[in-house]
Order: sequence, then structure tokens, then C-alpha cells
Amino acid sequence: MVAAGNSLALNRGIQEEQVVPTRYRQEFLTVEWEQVHLRSIFPFQYFSIGASLIPFIEHNDANRALMSSNMQRQAVPLSRSEKCIVGTGLERQVALDSGVPAIAEHEGKVIYTYTDKIVLSGNGDTLNIPLVIYQRSNKNTCMHQNPQVRRGKCIKKGQILADGAATVGGELALGKNVLVAYMPWEGYNSEDAVLISERLVYGDIYTSFHIRKYEIQTHVTSNGPERITNEIPHLEAHLLRNLDKNGIVRLGSWVKTGDILVGKLTPQMAKESSYAPEDRLLRAILGIQVSTSKETCLKLPIGGRGRVIDVRWIQKKGGSSYNPETIRVYISQKREIKVGDKVAGRHGNKGIVSKILPRQDMPYLQDGRPVDMVFNPLGVPSRMNVGQIFECSLG
Repeated sequence: MVAAGNSLALNRGIQEEQVVPTRYRQEFLTVEWEQVHLRSIFPFQYFSIGASLIPFIEHNDANRALMSSNMQRQAVPLSRSEKCIVGTGLERQVALDSGVPAIAEHEGKVIYTYTDKIVLSGNGDTLNIPLVIYQRSNKNTCMHQNPQVRRGKCIKKGQILADGAATVGGELALGKNVLVAYMPWEGYNSEDAVLISERLVYGDIYTSFHIRKYEIQTHVTSNGPERITNEIPHLEAHLLRNLDKNGIVRLGSWVKTGDILVGKLTPQMAKESSYAPEDRLLRAILGIQVSTSKETCLKLPIGGRGRVIDVRWIQKKGGSSYNPETIRVYISQKREIKVGDKVAGRHGNKGIVSKILPRQDMPYLQDGRPVDMVFNPLGVPSRMNVGQIFECSLG
């Protein structure tokens, strides 16, 4: 008698008198726990973490399951994620093992809840749990933790204190639950193109926050050292409105394309023909070389806009002329879904947004509800990832 591994893993407190599903000579039986000789391994032990999060993976081609497990790692954390309706049961364990949510290491009572920390009291001690606030990841995404407990609440060991990026209630939440239709629509969803509703844009359904880092350095040139200043000649006043007295953008400023983040002047020697008359006289009488400065400011590039959330000025140490000063500006940007973005499901069903339609033009159900996305039905049978149909039917 061989007991099924998944039933034993889901029901750990099995008593001797209980019955469990088993296999015996190619037959499926239900026998008492005492008669079991062997137990099979848990089915998820065959797969990786990404593949174990795919529902109905047995109905998908192996190539599509591989694509899905890779694309789940590339998912952008949304500002308001949702738990998946159809899951495999490992979402909570994956989120806990990732270390993204804040977990209580001891039982106690919540004294205070701030945006940057949670204060607990237990066993006569006071414990401060720091939270991650608008931190930039290596992929320029925003890592942020939101407190999930209130003041005065008693908590247990292992309870979720704060959700992180792409976790909701301590469970992994990589996307949103939307209404999907499989049908052709005037050719706009052919060849893996995806048609979406404007509700996904205006309702901030697929809106994410990104943190970009902009950096500039000052060097010592042959004509003299570069300097950071807010007195930049020949520039309009509105371009300098966000700079402080040091020539660096103020914290919390709203900047857009072309705005100056750091004002910098680079000295250079001008040609004699370009001298002003008074400069020529000064050079002829005193023999002084007149130097001019070139504007080499750090500007926000095209397509960038957002809020300045952090400024770091790294100055050189000990007056060394070899170590340049570095100024880093971190800007938080809000991005909505748009034409050209890549969207993907958990079955390797990926596509590119080709058109954003008004709600009244989207296909609708019998009760009048318009759908949110339209996929091409021809992309299902040839790819052999029928698990998405099962997920849509069950969800």
C-alpha cells in the first residue's frame, strides 16, 4: 500500500484510525492508516518554486511552464496587488520564505505603529521592528512595507506584521484578478497581442511605482575644479526653481523632463575672439587669462517625471583631489499600463498590449459587465497550455 503524498502533507495530524487514499497494484483505494506500507513524495517536490505556483500545471506543456516560472520572477510589484483566486496553496509559504513581509519573532502586544517601524512589548522587553520605506531594488522597482497590525492588538509568534512588495495578507500576490475573454477582436489581438480596457488605466489596476537613480560627479579639470552651484548663467528662472542654496534639488520637489537636478559649472578657456571688450582690456593690461564656465548640469532626461525622495551628497575625504564628489538623486515615478507593455499569465500566456479601448467598446457578458482583457483563442491549442482555460473557468 502506497499512500498519496499530497494528502499526507495537507493533513499532518492523521490519527491511526483515519483512512487515507492509497494505491495498490494500479488501483486507487481508501484504507486505514495502519495498513499503509509506503508513502509517495509530495508532488510539488518535483518542481521549482516558480513551477509550483502554476495551477493546473499538469495540463500545460513543459516549455510553457518553464516560461511561466521565469516570467513570475520578472513581475513588476503593483501598487495594489491582489491574492490569486485560483492558487496551488504554496503562495503563503513562498511569501514567508522570501523574507519580504515583516514577521513577529515573539508574541506580544503592539504599542505603536509608525510608517517606518512597529514597536512591540513582550516578556518585559520593548522590541522595535524597522520597516522598509521606499527602497530602490536592483530592477528600479519600489520596495515598501505596509503595517498590517493596529495599536493594542495582541500578536502571536510568526504572525504577519507588515506586507511587503507583491504580498497581501502574507500571501504572494504578483498581479490582479481581471475578467478575461478569449475571442478575436478586429485583428487587434492577433499574433500574441492583447486588448485591454481603459478601466485598467484609470482605475490604477496595473499601476506601479519605480525609483530611478540619477548621478553626477565633479572632477578637477586642467582649467580648474568643477563646482556645484545654483548660480547658472544664461538659464531661465523656472529651470532653477527646485534648487537649494547649494545647487542641489530639494527633497520632495516635483520634477519633470528638462528640469535641473544638480547645477554644475565646468571651467574652460575661451578663445580670444570670443572675449568681451572689457575682458580684452583686462588681459592686455594685466596679462590675466580670462576663464569662462560651461553649464554641465544634471537634467532629468526625456520621459522622466516624479517626486524626489532622497538626495545623497558623497563628498571627498581628506581634501584629496583624486576622489570626485558624487551626488545621487532618487526619484519616485508612477507608471500606468500603456500600449507596448508586456503582460503575462501563470501558464506562459504572454502578450503585448496593442490597444486600449473605452469600456463601452469592450465585449461584455450576458449581465452587461465589460471584460478587462481580450486574448486570442488561437494562442491556446497550438501552445498546449490549456491550464489557463481551467483557471478562467474556476475563477
